[in-house]
Amino acid sequence: MTRLRRRCSGKQTSKKTQKFRDTSGENKRQRTNAVPAKKTPLFDFHREHGGKMVEFAGWSMPVQYKDSHIASHMHTRERCSIFDVSHMLQSKVHGRDRVKFMESLVVADIAELKDNQGTLSLFTTEKGGIIDDLIVTRTDQGYLYVVSNAGCADKDSAHMKARLAEFKAAGFDVDLEFLDAALIAVQGPSMARVLQEGLKEDLAKLTFMTSTVATVFGVPGCRVTRCGYTGEDGVEISVPQSRVVELTEKLLANGEVKLAGLGARDSLRLEAGLCLYGNDIDETTTPVEATLVWTIGKRRRQNKDFPGADVIVPQIKAKTARKRVGLVSSGPPVRQHTPILSPDGKVIGEVTSGCPSPCLKKNVAMGYVDAAFAKNGTAIQVEVRKKAVAATVSKMPFVPTNYYSG
Repeated sequence: MTRLRRRCSGKQTSKKTQKFRDTSGENKRQRTNAVPAKKTPLFDFHREHGGKMVEFAGWSMPVQYKDSHIASHMHTRERCSIFDVSHMLQSKVHGRDRVKFMESLVVADIAELKDNQGTLSLFTTEKGGIIDDLIVTRTDQGYLYVVSNAGCADKDSAHMKARLAEFKAAGFDVDLEFLDAALIAVQGPSMARVLQEGLKEDLAKLTFMTSTVATVFGVPGCRVTRCGYTGEDGVEISVPQSRVVELTEKLLANGEVKLAGLGARDSLRLEAGLCLYGNDIDETTTPVEATLVWTIGKRRRQNKDFPGADVIVPQIKAKTARKRVGLVSSGPPVRQHTPILSPDGKVIGEVTSGCPSPCLKKNVAMGYVDAAFAKNGTAIQVEVRKKAVAATVSKMPFVPTNYYSG
């Protein structure tokens, strides 16, 4: 961690918060017939702690607090931050045929998961596009625990309900339960030390992508999953809505912990090379184009028994015309929709996410390019303010991840 901290030192300014629409206080301007943004159980808590609220995926969420976006980013890399992710869709899949049901929707091998082990997976269309990314955990309590994206909540729930109706009509034993629990992410190298104070269970036994139900700082019935969206060691804690403020306050009592918002969450995930649905992946991209082949279980590839397999599996061997890559550049920031150019100035792709990296002091981005330009180290250009700027195709993650494997 010493090397990472050295690379992350210093100050930097950012306009990260401009990408989110302001919905706070006197700056809130909504059309008369607009649908009000939904509020998480921590909404008032955010306002009381100086959270600048913005609309994101139909929810009013904090983009930052009194500290700047950069300060929150750095605090997460060096210590520990709490993110409110209660807007995410949480669900349980019950019944004897729950694994068969889930595998009819996603690309992962759910059957091979051990008790309380989870995996990142993808809902896919019959044409091979990505409906959403999600985490599926096979619990030892007789159900699958599923977390998917807030922006896709309506689409995902409708998709799951439609398949549920088909399964029930065919006589399978399966049921869906959508949860109203709150969800907070505690992320950063200090997480384990902070959280262990409120747990009887030994966190050293909870490795990356495993889960347990525990009492956390006196709050019973919390599902603690060692995962996150920052590249750092962390957990997501599903907690009853009525107790989430209490739990958050107890975590904040430790001086290592601060609140962080969407701005830091976005730059952290980009440094970690993680996709944001709607930016970097969507129904027009396949897992192969998105370099997410690793999410497809070996058995699932062999059996070609997931939605879109007839399109996706042949792409694994035949390659694709375009590929998601990482980009590094200096100078003006590279943002979403920036054209990517070949050395001779021809358009070869487009940036899907980009920001100045607080840790690397250069611009990082990801986007799709023609396959001929996808090799790491390839010199290309990006068009910023109608000027060509030198850039290089880079491996991801841009900043080394620190997931805990035991």
